[in-house]
Amino acid sequence: MAGGRQRVGELLTVGKLLGYLAGPSAQTFRYPGASYVKVHFARMAMLPGDYVTVANPDATESYRYDAKNGGKWAMSITGDTAVVEVHRAIDPLGVRSALDGLGVRVDRVARGFSRTEQARIPAPATARPGRSGREESVCGADTSTDAICYQSADPVAYVKSKAIARLLINGTELCTGWRVGPKNRMLTNNHCLTTSEEAYDTEVWFNYQCAKCGGYDVFKPTKVWGDQVLSTDHVLDYTLFSVDGFEDVTKFGYLTLDTARPAKGTELYVPQHPAGEPTRIAGAKGEKAGNCSVENPDYTGYAAHSDVSYLCDTAGGSSGSPVLSRKTNRVVALHHFGGCPNSGVRGDLLAAKLRAYL
Repeated sequence: MAGGRQRVGELLTVGKLLGYLAGPSAQTFRYPGASYVKVHFARMAMLPGDYVTVANPDATESYRYDAKNGGKWAMSITGDTAVVEVHRAIDPLGVRSALDGLGVRVDRVARGFSRTEQARIPAPATARPGRSGREESVCGADTSTDAICYQSADPVAYVKSKAIARLLINGTELCTGWRVGPKNRMLTNNHCLTTSEEAYDTEVWFNYQCAKCGGYDVFKPTKVWGDQVLSTDHVLDYTLFSVDGFEDVTKFGYLTLDTARPAKGTELYVPQHPAGEPTRIAGAKGEKAGNCSVENPDYTGYAAHSDVSYLCDTAGGSSGSPVLSRKTNRVVALHHFGGCPNSGVRGDLLAAKLRAYL
């Protein structure tokens, strides 16, 4: 696991062959309590016109694949059951009986942890210079709350939270990302992903939010694949990338980097996916703790003067979250370190670095 990514699932080895004479045309993968199920196709040997679907039992979430998807992961299915089915084109000549070499092989499954299992997984350590070991990022009592709880009480923070996404990386690891600017641009940490190859295997989930304050049911997330990494930097700990299927996520809006460094004491809020949870907000209006503000606007991250520090509550999986100024509702930091104070790379530095891309 890369440093800073939160583990949210486990890989299981399976050996299932579907289709034609090799086996059944459909196979159900069920893991009671799992938060998601994601299958990997070792091979897809099919005739033209044939295809495979991966869906939940009632087909309200379904994805279609053809032969070129062999050797790749399918998009995850939310919930504990995925049904993989081979669909065959009409065969009027009756030649399929001789094609026993055809078939679709599923060799691996990623099973998402349940909430109970997730609570037992330690948060990842972040490599802040001069420190080692696991770093706690909840500073005092955790006062972050489900985003939906603030739909009326703090509508600005709630709307801004729609622009963030849960990044499922390599099937079992998590970071947070968000749309930056009106173009097809996503921002997360360099320690979450660095290459286009990693982005291709990264699911980007928008609208993964609780449907009711304090409840367990979630809205149906909109899932797209990561695409090209456009710019990345270790010292400023950012990766800018695009997504495949941008038209499906434009409705969730975008955030803007602040071009000015915030002053000490500036009130903040942080929408995020801590420990893989549906969107939570630290620093929303109405929270009892008033510690979500800039502690030091000139803090050392991977370099001197690179960061802004704060005591806003975060957790494993929050890496890559936007830290917004309540005054401007612009992003003043890209969260990447825990440790109380927690810190993020200065938004004004990122704005200058990424101006040509945004």
